Amino acid sequence: MDGPATPESLLQQVFGFADFRPGQREIVEAVTDGRDTLAIMPTGGGKSLCYQLPALCRDGVTLVISPLIALMRDQVRALQAVGVAAGALTSGNTEAETEAVHAGLARGTLKILYIAPERLASGGTMDLLRRARCGLIAVDEAHCVSQWGHDFRPDYLRIGDLRRVLDVPLAAFTATADAETRDEIMRRLFADAKPQVYLRGFDRPNIRLNFRVKNQPRKQIMEYARAQKGQPGIVYCGTRARTEAIAQALVEAGHNARAYHGGMDAHARRMVEELFQREDDLVVVATVAFGMGVDKPDIRWVAHADLPKSIEAYYQEIGRAGRDGAPADTLTLYGPDDIRLRRAQIDESPAPIERRQADHARLNALLGLAEATGCRRQVLLGYFGETCEPCGNCDICASPVRLFDATTPVRKALSAMLRTGESFGAGHLIDILTGNSTPKVRQRRHDDLPTFAVGQELSRARWQAVFRQMMGRDLIRPDPERHGALRVTETARPILRGETAIHLREDTVTSAPDRAPARGLVSDEDAPLLAALKARRRALAEAAGVPAYVIFTDRTLIEMAEKRPADMDAMARISGGGATKLDRYGAVFLQVITGDTPAPQHPQRRKLAGRDAGALYDALFEVARGLERGPDGTAKLLTLAPGTLRAIAEAQPATPDALAQLRGMDDARVERFGAALLERIAASDD
Repeated sequence: MDGPATPESLLQQVFGFADFRPGQREIVEAVTDGRDTLAIMPTGGGKSLCYQLPALCRDGVTLVISPLIALMRDQVRALQAVGVAAGALTSGNTEAETEAVHAGLARGTLKILYIAPERLASGGTMDLLRRARCGLIAVDEAHCVSQWGHDFRPDYLRIGDLRRVLDVPLAAFTATADAETRDEIMRRLFADAKPQVYLRGFDRPNIRLNFRVKNQPRKQIMEYARAQKGQPGIVYCGTRARTEAIAQALVEAGHNARAYHGGMDAHARRMVEELFQREDDLVVVATVAFGMGVDKPDIRWVAHADLPKSIEAYYQEIGRAGRDGAPADTLTLYGPDDIRLRRAQIDESPAPIERRQADHARLNALLGLAEATGCRRQVLLGYFGETCEPCGNCDICASPVRLFDATTPVRKALSAMLRTGESFGAGHLIDILTGNSTPKVRQRRHDDLPTFAVGQELSRARWQAVFRQMMGRDLIRPDPERHGALRVTETARPILRGETAIHLREDTVTSAPDRAPARGLVSDEDAPLLAALKARRRALAEAAGVPAYVIFTDRTLIEMAEKRPADMDAMARISGGGATKLDRYGAVFLQVITGDTPAPQHPQRRKLAGRDAGALYDALFEVARGLERGPDGTAKLLTLAPGTLRAIAEAQPATPDALAQLRGMDDARVERFGAALLERIAASDD
């Protein structure tokens, strides 16, 4: 690569992006300068580039500590595809892969080395990193250092010691970290150092947000999947049994689907991971075991068949969709059983009381999002301390909810709970409120209570919605020590005393609008070309044994289909290419778009594709060819090498002396070509 290696030049030449995404530039500059850095960026916000670009600019090898083998292998494959010397040392390596990594380290040619945190327990790892002149440590998924997080990895606690021993800068990255987790990351990874902290925008405007109250959840998931058929997606489930049942139902409905959970053996899980990377239409039905190892940018939808554990978990899981920036869709189902389960899991946790209270608050935030009465994106971003206008890309913006004054019904429900000693669940309480004299009601003489039959103005279904939303608002909680009986929280006391009013949503089970039809990635006019480009990509990926996105991402193919580049220069301006990919695949995809085989270009000319210097090269080539036998066509043959023409086109010298300094320009060539070349360069500036 010619010229100084700057993040800006490498961004275009290696990765094929014309500019940084919002928030990337400052982080890349800080890491390149060797400053300790903690960056919290949304999934799909371009975290990987924030350490990969600095790695190419800095001396020595950059060590990347990443939690899962599949994730490391995918990133190494993607880097090698754009010409970056990268490797990983994992238990999944072949002998040849491991030898290649050690050889690259010994020669000093390897720029990025991935390892799992567990490898830090080996004494030989430290010696290896010292010999390899490790100059930077990058920590991916840094929230794994949090001992109370659901992704905790004990060996992440060794990273702080590694940083001190190697005495090199450390850059830590994560997509989800509240203030408490950020403090824990800084304490455990940076000790007394004060890293530069970057908290970048959490908004992912390309992702559509949808929530739905459970009502025959398997049927709801099947209907949703049918609307997305042919697009890769993930269905998250709360139990292993449900993953297998829904996966089987999807297969029977004609979908390409697989189950994935922790009860499967390692080989079966690895096979699903590989299929998901390779196939364009696979749906994986999974527990959260299918999580951080997903490095597939073109996932088009994510569904939750059960409520996630927290708003952070929800945000991270839906964030796996649409990481390429193209449109993506999500659906989350929830119901009272989900709320009871999540509350019980928190209450039965061995964590200290402060941690359990914080977990209840996180769950409350998620339930607030589920039961939102206004734009969901405003609620979601508000949790992370950000504001936005109504997004127009969520179910509530598409169909605003109806509210009703629920103060009186809520007070009646709370009164019924207190008069029965907070010892019963919603079903029995609804029987009391609606005047349903069941044997259980009569046996306990609850038909004699003042609250018996005081709620007959609401149907049983509407009372169920009221109790669900009361749980969602944390007005009532299931008590795990009393078999899930509902108890009144302090939050409800002002309503009970008549000091505060409350408005709830109309029953979303019966009044939910039909789903909007799935959006196409491109217009109907461009859809056939996009399909042809995807077919060619799939064939190339299968031949190379790599995931399809390693060739080009969906977003790059969408841009090709919409802009329809007519030559290699126009193709080079498509985002997400880069010099190496343009060399390997540019002509192939150009042929799909134009229907013609593009004229061959000299490699020196291809290096200028998409740049102003490319057009100047063509003009200088014509000038030089016309003077090869001199102005009158009778002189001795003299040529200019393509490399010399490229150097002239890039440098654009203004004087004979400056021209003579360039490679390949001896006195004879300056005399033969100099004046004409300089005249053509000057004309290009006008």
